Amino acid sequence: MSLKRYTLAGLFVLGSAVPGLSVAADAAAGEARAAVCAACHGKNGIAQIPGYPNLAGQNEKYLVSALNAYKNSQRTGGQATIMQGQAMGLSDEDIANLAAFYAGLPADGGS
Repeated sequence: MSLKRYTLAGLFVLGSAVPGLSVAADAAAGEARAAVCAACHGKNGIAQIPGYPNLAGQNEKYLVSALNAYKNSQRTGGQATIMQGQAMGLSDEDIANLAAFYAGLPADGGS
């Protein structure tokens, strides 16, 4: 096993053993999971529907917080019912990965 693999394995074990410590999110996995999000928020994170928020370049911690709030039915109003339904099926890892993906996109959608 290479040093890189040992390091990744060690981080995984450490992240699993220490509460509150986690391994960095996987933006590529977030991109794969974001296909359903694109219907409202656009493939590049820029919403094509007036009134829907752009996600591209958004603060990663904010996105995690917002998705968790939808998942836990703590956000209401607007499109909250739709977002609650979408977020309920997401694991903590999915949420972290989605947040990493959208936070890593250019805020202008790459235009």
